[in-house]
Amino acid sequence: MIKAGIIGGAGYTGGELLRLLLRHPQATVTFVQSRSQAGKPVSSVHTDLLGDTDLVFTAEAGKNVDVLFLCLGHGESKTWLDQQTPDPNLRVIDLSHDYRAGGVWGGRSFQYGLPELHRERIRQAGLIANPGCFATALQLALLPLAANGVLGDVYATGITGATGAGQTLSATSHFPWRHANVSAYKTLQHQHHAEVVRSLRSFDGAPELHFVPWRGDFPRGIYLSCTTALAAEIDTLYEWYGAFYAGHPFTVLSRNMIDLKMAVNTNKCLLHLEKSGAHVVVHAALDNLLKGAAGQAVQNMNLMFGLEEEAGLRLKASAF
Repeated sequence: MIKAGIIGGAGYTGGELLRLLLRHPQATVTFVQSRSQAGKPVSSVHTDLLGDTDLVFTAEAGKNVDVLFLCLGHGESKTWLDQQTPDPNLRVIDLSHDYRAGGVWGGRSFQYGLPELHRERIRQAGLIANPGCFATALQLALLPLAANGVLGDVYATGITGATGAGQTLSATSHFPWRHANVSAYKTLQHQHHAEVVRSLRSFDGAPELHFVPWRGDFPRGIYLSCTTALAAEIDTLYEWYGAFYAGHPFTVLSRNMIDLKMAVNTNKCLLHLEKSGAHVVVHAALDNLLKGAAGQAVQNMNLMFGLEEEAGLRLKASAF
């Protein structure tokens, strides 16, 4: 059994990671750290876990684990790791954005952890920077076009659920504001923009990404649409996408229109393509807490330890 520890386990991402690891056939959770909840039962915060675990939040990191998941706020993971003594045998998966542009801890470099792009590198890595949720959806929607050298400028709009903002309260996360409401935010300046463009430009070309994210009136999930000028016919596009994602179990193509509930509560990213005149539109749907965060982190863990990639991630969609 893989012994796992979680740093920052009281938030949405930490809770989702717990739900997955407690049911993983080849992993066990050794400790869950949280400064704000130390001494309290895990189930007193993640109340749906009542009866599933007797774990209690700890103030400090435990010892003797094989893999450490960092579910800290952006900017906090690097600070925390800098205060620790590096262990060359410890695998670390960071779910913040601190190492997505690269970085080193204890002489080892972080590997960007998008399995559909870097699966073999992930298998050999000791440190993983888990991709962002919007970044995952955008990359999976666009990478086959970049790989075939046909990706030009992209105009994308995506909507995300309230859990994407984390648990910290703000004016736009309160129920009276969020309910029956939609708004744009961080227009053309989203924090995931850089990691997406970096991956796309790893292939030939220098596409520009113009991305407008929206806040949605629902708890979880991401739905986005990417538009770009392209001459290729729709059947050719599906051939390219099918070839690029062959053997990748969690990226699924559909010839029919997709919707958000098909992806919520799964580790899948669903893709659908449409062609209208000189433009193609790629639609993508995923769960921001699963394929966009904790699910992808477990997927990376499976690859790092030589397990079946789908282990612990065969989840049922919400559907309705």
